[in-house]
Amino acid sequence: MSENSVKKLFSIFLMLVMVLQLAGCSGTTKEKANEKASGNAQAITYKAGTYTGTAEGKNGDVQVEVTFSEHSIDNVKVVNFNETKGVSDASVKQIPAAIVTNQSLKIDAVSGASITSKAILEAVTDCVKQAGVDPLLLNKEVKKEVSTEVEDLTADLVVIGGGAAGMAASLRADELGIKTILLEKMTYIGGAISISGGNQVVGLSKLQKEAGVTDDSAESIEKDFLVNGGNKNVKELLGLFAENVGATTDWLNQYVGIQYDMAGGLHKLAEYSHNRELAYDGGGQGFAKQARQKVEESGIDLHMETRAEKLITDDKGAVTGVVAKDSTGKTYNIKTKAVIMATGGYGNNKDLLSDDLKAALYYGPTSSTGDGIVMATSKGIDAATRLMEYGKRYPNGVEVSEGIAKSTIAGNIVAFKKSAILVNTAGKRVVNEKSSNRNILEVELDQQKKMLYLLMDQATFEVFKPAVAEAGISAGDMESWLKNNGSTTPYFFHADTVEALATVAGMDPATLKNTVNSYNGFVKAGKDTEFGRSAEFMTEAIGAGPYYLVEQKPRFATTMGGLVVNKQFQVLDTSSKVISGLYAAGEVVGGVMGDDSPSGANNAWALTSGKLSADEVATKLK
Repeated sequence: MSENSVKKLFSIFLMLVMVLQLAGCSGTTKEKANEKASGNAQAITYKAGTYTGTAEGKNGDVQVEVTFSEHSIDNVKVVNFNETKGVSDASVKQIPAAIVTNQSLKIDAVSGASITSKAILEAVTDCVKQAGVDPLLLNKEVKKEVSTEVEDLTADLVVIGGGAAGMAASLRADELGIKTILLEKMTYIGGAISISGGNQVVGLSKLQKEAGVTDDSAESIEKDFLVNGGNKNVKELLGLFAENVGATTDWLNQYVGIQYDMAGGLHKLAEYSHNRELAYDGGGQGFAKQARQKVEESGIDLHMETRAEKLITDDKGAVTGVVAKDSTGKTYNIKTKAVIMATGGYGNNKDLLSDDLKAALYYGPTSSTGDGIVMATSKGIDAATRLMEYGKRYPNGVEVSEGIAKSTIAGNIVAFKKSAILVNTAGKRVVNEKSSNRNILEVELDQQKKMLYLLMDQATFEVFKPAVAEAGISAGDMESWLKNNGSTTPYFFHADTVEALATVAGMDPATLKNTVNSYNGFVKAGKDTEFGRSAEFMTEAIGAGPYYLVEQKPRFATTMGGLVVNKQFQVLDTSSKVISGLYAAGEVVGGVMGDDSPSGANNAWALTSGKLSADEVATKLK
């Protein structure tokens, strides 16, 4: 081949390369299809319009409306949900915005509201399908920019944790004129109290007197708590609590604006020799809403989605600051005169749990990971701990997923006012259903499979169903579990007759029938000669079916152990010496409850110790 021919062929080759490159720039139909398959939102074609999708959230259905144009998701709106106010607010705001911004369904759940986040994403996914698009095409990775910014802050006081203790400590410190920074790792403040049933011990308060109890005393409170706590309580802390819970309640009511359910009155509980528990108006959510409002109105410097990572100490071992990092990666080096650790419990950290607690179902907040204990016990701080093996176990959980519970306690309370009883797996009644939770738990733990069943007739079940909604058991949950009829946990057996119910549950029909007849005889006689249930709670016999058996398993959320503090709420090290500048309040403190806590006590302790710890800091800063 001549040299000219070679040159000519080479020129043709170059022209072909250029043509192919130009075609690549403009994009062929095949390449556009490949772009679509890889998740390029610009290549996706929707049936434009607004679609509605629904998915099950924590407390019921979450409904969304999604508006599409031809090539994009233009708007996502949560139009109906029954999730916990305050706790789920961030997910309702952030998840839809992130979907639109990123044109992706691969969005991280909001911390502390993962169930709500998942429900929103599932509902939007349904809308994407309705718009004629495969949701897998919206699986684009969302890249997060991580900040390297560092900011130096100063304050008189840093409070770590925005639950009941942290809010009380911060509000009291602010009231006393102390410059306060409040750090909360979640997207909301409120902690465990915001998802609790919302009950509080109010002993020796003006409200207790207004509700009709005028003869309660600190000595009576201490005595009741010692009995309930197996006499393992730290008596100096219990004494502080008993003497100050009334004044704290009045402060909450008058200064913070917390409203109590005075119409509902004081609760009559087996744990207490005097009626001393009240509910908040609106339950735990009602408390949290008002407390959050007070924090917003205060001078507190609140940093949410900001996790405290370590304590700073000087060469003498005194705590002089905190290092924290927010959700963007920004670091805060905070110089302070005092730190109040109010980080809550450690129920969601199996590394810190005893075998007994690991065996119980957990129903508490995901945020209870023991951060304060980990920080304070780290090398160089060396804080001491006590009673770490104990947690507040209740006997009335249903296992909604492996190791995770929801509570039926509110349903139990109304059911026992009617005709409900507790039976074991053999169909026998084994306990006074209106005795203390501790007593019922001890009996439950002695049973085969460490569980009991709540037996109800149709009339009782009808009042049980709406009462458990406050613990996140929705009508949809109930319908699904009843449909399973005990084929999987949670066990919700049902049948038209008592004998048929026993058969479905694997019990001897004659035994269960005899148990029902025997109890009905006690109701008729007005006296329970077997277990001593009060006639006040035996006003109705077990009546017409259908009949139901609902599982009752040990559950826990609150941990009893924690940091060792003195009467001034100063944290002590492993040599029993004060760690200067470090205080603790609330559930992170170990010992005040002993090995168990009675109803309404944990909220009361968190609030009382939070307020008192701020008082102590104020005294030291003078």
